[in-house]
Amino acid sequence: MKRLTRLLVIIAAFLPFSGAMAQIKVFACEPEWAALTQLLGGEKVTVYSATHARQNPHHIQARPSLIARLRNADLAVCTGAELEVGWMPALQRRARNSKVLPGKPGYFEATDHVRLLEIPGQLDRADGDVHAEGNPHIHLDPRRIRQVAQALAQRLQVIDPENSSAYRSKWRAFDQRWRKAIRNWQRQAKPLRGKKAIVHHREWVYLLDWLSIQRAGSLEPNPSVPPTLGHLAKLRDMKKPDLIIVSPLNDPKPANWLRAHNSAPVVILPHTVGAVANSGDLFAFFDRLVERLLRIER
Repeated sequence: MKRLTRLLVIIAAFLPFSGAMAQIKVFACEPEWAALTQLLGGEKVTVYSATHARQNPHHIQARPSLIARLRNADLAVCTGAELEVGWMPALQRRARNSKVLPGKPGYFEATDHVRLLEIPGQLDRADGDVHAEGNPHIHLDPRRIRQVAQALAQRLQVIDPENSSAYRSKWRAFDQRWRKAIRNWQRQAKPLRGKKAIVHHREWVYLLDWLSIQRAGSLEPNPSVPPTLGHLAKLRDMKKPDLIIVSPLNDPKPANWLRAHNSAPVVILPHTVGAVANSGDLFAFFDRLVERLLRIER
């Protein structure tokens, strides 16, 4: 009997896992979607983030390590709206994984599930790095993250139907906690309504829209075009804004130059999960965003 038991254990070790036991491999294009997928998938998923907080997601190299990760993925979760247009299509071609191609259930774009802002009426190279489909930085609005989360939870159920009930349960728990958090952030940020902000890059449009902060201007004369002294001088001559918003990725010199001339406070905000200390998940990320904005009120 003992000999038979040992034999069965050995045989089981070489058998493939059933679909219910195997983890879904997720390739997330940005840290915010890696964090969201982990919250919604829990122990049913293993998530790899193709980029980190110190990288600009517009400009990523299609490295062999990324190709290998995508080749083995069951689901790719990206922002879309052309944010990854410079590298994701190349990864998809080289990975040769039909599951994660556009139009397949294994390819998910967050921007497909929300209303986008700043959709250009026409495209002109002179306008800088303008996205034809609209501003892609939707992760800076928790209301839109909730919409994405609902759609992503449903997609996980399509990819892994055997664990549908687990994903539905995770979504309900996330949604209850997330809606409560949104109410709390909005209550805290109420003093910011109507403030005027100059931003470095226009990625902050969704955050400003959520908190009813007005964008008074941008340090970049056009998206992704470096600030010039002439452009900064025009901003200096404007009415003083309430704050200047930059991210840890931005060159601090233009914001500091403007602060020296108009005394407006410069606020360094995390642009994604993990961009500053104690912002390692989505809840902490928005905690830090609101906390740092409120410093101008003290």
